[in-house]
Amino acid sequence: MTRPITAGVDGTAESLAALDWAAREAVRRELPLRVVHAWRYAEALAAADRDTQRGWVSAGVEEAVRTVSARHPGLTVTTDVVEGVAAHALAGAAAGAEMLVLGSRGHGPVVGFLLGSVGQQVIAEATRPVVLVRAGDEPAAEAAGRDVVVGQHGGPEDSEAALRFAFETAASRGAAVRAVRAWTLPPVFAYSPGSLKLLDDAGGLEPYEKQALAEALRPWRERFPEVPVAEHVEMGSAGQVLLSMTGRAQLMVVGRRARRTAVGARIGSVAHGVLHHADCPVAVVPHE
Repeated sequence: MTRPITAGVDGTAESLAALDWAAREAVRRELPLRVVHAWRYAEALAAADRDTQRGWVSAGVEEAVRTVSARHPGLTVTTDVVEGVAAHALAGAAAGAEMLVLGSRGHGPVVGFLLGSVGQQVIAEATRPVVLVRAGDEPAAEAAGRDVVVGQHGGPEDSEAALRFAFETAASRGAAVRAVRAWTLPPVFAYSPGSLKLLDDAGGLEPYEKQALAEALRPWRERFPEVPVAEHVEMGSAGQVLLSMTGRAQLMVVGRRARRTAVGARIGSVAHGVLHHADCPVAVVPHE
C-alpha cells in the first residue's frame, strides 16, 4: 500500500509552510499528498449550523490546496476535513501516512519552535514520523548543500527507524547524511568487567563510541551507497551536540520513545530540546 505524505493545515502561516514542505517532499518521493484539517463545531456561532461551518472550513482548505497544486501540477492531492479533537484526529491521520507534517510557530532567534499541547500530544501518540516546520521555512535551504542530520545512540537497533528515515530523505534530495553520536563519562559504578573489556578492545571511550556509530551506520551505507555520510562523535549532552549541528542542517532527525506519566505523554528530553531550539525543520521518528 502506498502511504501518502500527510500535512495538517489550519490556515495559519506555519501550517501553510508545512503544506509547502510536505508537497515538495511528496514530489521528491513520488508519493501522493493528503491534506487534513481537524475542526470542531462552534456552538457559539448560532447563526451558522454544522454544515455551514464545515463548508467554511472546507473552502479554506481547498484554497490552500489550489495554491500548492498550481506549484506542483503533477502532484496527486486529496483533502480530508475531519471533525474532532485536533490531536487525536492528526495522530490518526499519521497512522496511514509515510509521515505527518505540521507547522510550528517560532518565536525569536533563540527558541526555534513553540510546541503547544496539540503538537506534543500528536508527536507522543503518532506511530509514524512527524515533521515540524516553521513559518518562513524556505526551499532554498534544501538546495544549499546542507546535510540531513540524524542523532544516533545505543546499539544499531536503537536508532534504526531514525537512520532509515534520514537515509531515505537524503537519497531523495541528493543530500549527505551527518550522523551524530554524543557520549558522556559514565559513573564509576556503572563499569562492569564485561564493559571494561569492550572499552579495552576498542582502545578507550571515544574510539568505542566511534566504533558503535560506525556499526550502526554500516547497513545503511550498504543500502544507500550513493548517499555521502559524515560521522560526528562528540562528548556532551545529546541535545546540545545535535543543536550545534543545526547551522549545517536542512533537516534534523531525532528518535523518540514516548513515556506515559501522570501528567500525560512525554516525548523525551532530547527530542523536546531539539524541537524547541532548532532553526530548521525537525523530524521526530518513533522507535519501532
